[in-house]
Amino acid sequence: MRLGINLGYWGLGMDADNIAVAQEADRLGYAVCWAAEAYGSDAATVLSYVAAKTERIDVGSAIFQIPARTPAMTAMTAATLDTLSGGRFRLGLGVSGPQVSEGWYGVKFDKPLARTREYVEIIRKAMSRERLVHEGANWTLPLPGGPGKPIKLTVHPVREHIPLYIAAIGPKNLELTGEIADGWLGIFFSPEHAALSLDPLVAGRAKAGKTLDGFDLCPTVNLAVGEDIKAGVDALRSYAALYIGGMGSKEKNFYNQLTRRMGFEQAADEIQEKYLAKDYAGAAAAVPHDLIDATSLIGDAARIADRMQAYAEAGVTTLTLAPAGFTLDERIQALRTGVAALERAGLA
Repeated sequence: MRLGINLGYWGLGMDADNIAVAQEADRLGYAVCWAAEAYGSDAATVLSYVAAKTERIDVGSAIFQIPARTPAMTAMTAATLDTLSGGRFRLGLGVSGPQVSEGWYGVKFDKPLARTREYVEIIRKAMSRERLVHEGANWTLPLPGGPGKPIKLTVHPVREHIPLYIAAIGPKNLELTGEIADGWLGIFFSPEHAALSLDPLVAGRAKAGKTLDGFDLCPTVNLAVGEDIKAGVDALRSYAALYIGGMGSKEKNFYNQLTRRMGFEQAADEIQEKYLAKDYAGAAAAVPHDLIDATSLIGDAARIADRMQAYAEAGVTTLTLAPAGFTLDERIQALRTGVAALERAGLA
């Protein structure tokens, strides 16, 4: 099992530290450094900067938002980043949610599965450097009846195939991910509830005549290092409450729905109700200890090693860490503890 690092969103006051974290992860042998985007910093610019400041570690989008760019633009960006980084780019995609898609990008959030399938198909065509011709429900290339003509990508990526990941939570999206992607970007993944994600992924792979062999299972997990387990859990409460309670509307929150499928229905209701009422402290307090502990790495190196072993046994191939802590030293130490725990578990 390989390790990754997730820098999250840029522009939150830790930008210089983020570069230092990425460089330390590079030095320690981490496999990939991911960056995110929502409606603040964009991931492409961040990744180009990280790639310029590192030497070996892959850089990946977790995620590029599908409503933010046309598929051809995403192919251009992926090819450029792969070239600039010397063949170190991984393309992670996701549909985002209805509030961001419609409120920020002005793109209707309808039929996200069909849109994702078509988006990936166009990217694959463009990246293969064949002349781009496509006729679908969302995009027609070239536009009919005008001056457009089939053209092909002029940039030559370093690799013939850039790994493509999809961030998926719901069963149908997970199945699609297994069918058309090279890897899966997960969140709130628990080894004890692995079947919720893996069963649909396996079904999707079977549709494509494939298995999980060679498919990168890559969840991001929060990492809180310390002897006090309760303190580690408490440090991650606000993060969990934000996603379970506030990432989306009451009717459409994919993280809340996942929490329900994991057996925390009552807590999911309470967290969302309090968060949407702006009782953020109450929402954080309502997140169950067991939910955070099951979906995070908390404790000393020995306890974290045990949990890493559970993730590996569940099938995870790249475990991406999001180190908790507000100082650079805390985050760097967490990175080093991650490596020590991996070695202790015999997974390095």
